[in-house]
Amino acid sequence: MPSALYSFSFAPSSKWSHLFAKQPEILSYLEEVADQFNINEKIEFDNELIGAKWNEVKHQWVLKTQKGQYLAKTVIFTTGPITEPSMPKLKGIETFKGEMFHSAKWNHDYDLKGKRIAVIGTGASAIQFVPQIQPLAKELFVFQRTAPWVLPKPDMPLGNAGKALIEKFPVIQQKWRGAIANTLNVINFGLRHPKILEPINFLSRQLLKLQIDQDQLRKDVTPNFSIGCKRLLFANNYYPALQASNTQLIPHGLIEIDGNTVVSANGERHEVDVIIWGTGFEVSHPPIGQRVSNASGQLLADLWKDTSPEAYLGTSIENVPNAFLVLGPNILVYDSFIGIAEAQIDYIVNGLLNMRDLKFTRFEVKKDVVRQYNQKVQKHLQTTVFNSGGCKSYYLDQNGRNFAAWPWSLKKLKQQLSELNLKNYDIVA
Repeated sequence: MPSALYSFSFAPSSKWSHLFAKQPEILSYLEEVADQFNINEKIEFDNELIGAKWNEVKHQWVLKTQKGQYLAKTVIFTTGPITEPSMPKLKGIETFKGEMFHSAKWNHDYDLKGKRIAVIGTGASAIQFVPQIQPLAKELFVFQRTAPWVLPKPDMPLGNAGKALIEKFPVIQQKWRGAIANTLNVINFGLRHPKILEPINFLSRQLLKLQIDQDQLRKDVTPNFSIGCKRLLFANNYYPALQASNTQLIPHGLIEIDGNTVVSANGERHEVDVIIWGTGFEVSHPPIGQRVSNASGQLLADLWKDTSPEAYLGTSIENVPNAFLVLGPNILVYDSFIGIAEAQIDYIVNGLLNMRDLKFTRFEVKKDVVRQYNQKVQKHLQTTVFNSGGCKSYYLDQNGRNFAAWPWSLKKLKQQLSELNLKNYDIVA
């Protein structure tokens, strides 16, 4: 996500070194914003939530944490949807004697130089780290179950002169942010109307002929589904890394580990020193569900076990009063997570101000509002590329239901989040 959009609208920065900033720069930006608005003094660090239960008599949440019990009138669960690494259950995984870690829990103490490395997965994480580790590896084996769409990344350094210009003329960043937002609106429109994407499908396949010389490798990395069906990836260094002399793409999934030998679905066997899992995250069932009980005392994870999680505007959950979820079900759209979260927080704060001003003690989204809203969401998702593009993605759960994507425009999402309509909630004074 371009830096100008991967930031809060109320806190623009002139410090970005590139159009697409790397992780340390984004982290530094967020820390600076937290300092600027005195947020740190309101954060209880290193204190894990163990469980959250609703007290119906007192209309308050009882929060059990590592450091004791807290009571709260309202709770906002902002734990994020992409936090818990997904690890495959493979035959023989316990027999591996080398080093093994997930990309989200990187072992920075382990030296990859001169090692035989197996990378499992070719999603967004692998696209980013494969080019970084390829120069270090003696041999690099990349296991690919499904070829992703990887488009050129329109990145460039801004330089000191560029940063000084943005600092002197803030309007430049405003226009930059607006231009990116408009581009994403066009992408989102295409994802909702897949026929529009057909020329882009064709052009992207032609582009592969310029990017990859080897016929077999080009065939192996050519996606077999419509562009946008799975998450769009942007990189300029991924295909060069795959074409390096020490890299071998294995266009099959990993099915077994036999000691230090990794075995692919086509029977290929390779001995390796380290396995890096780029296998994504537990997305379909938000991990917070294992810690939160509804007003009836049922753990959300148990309710979601056999069905997809549902919410209203990705924010309010049925039978979970005085509580909100940020980046919840069916709110993912091609935009910055920070931008979506900002819009949701505006919605939530509007509700909390109503609660304060109108002096009610309990409010909960109506069951029929949640039902009707989700029926409409699922109906409109059927014609989007996410559901009709011919791929299996993390947007779809084990039942084939799309629990993640938002089926309309970003503008409509932000309009609906602009104000919490109390008519959609049951209120107790």
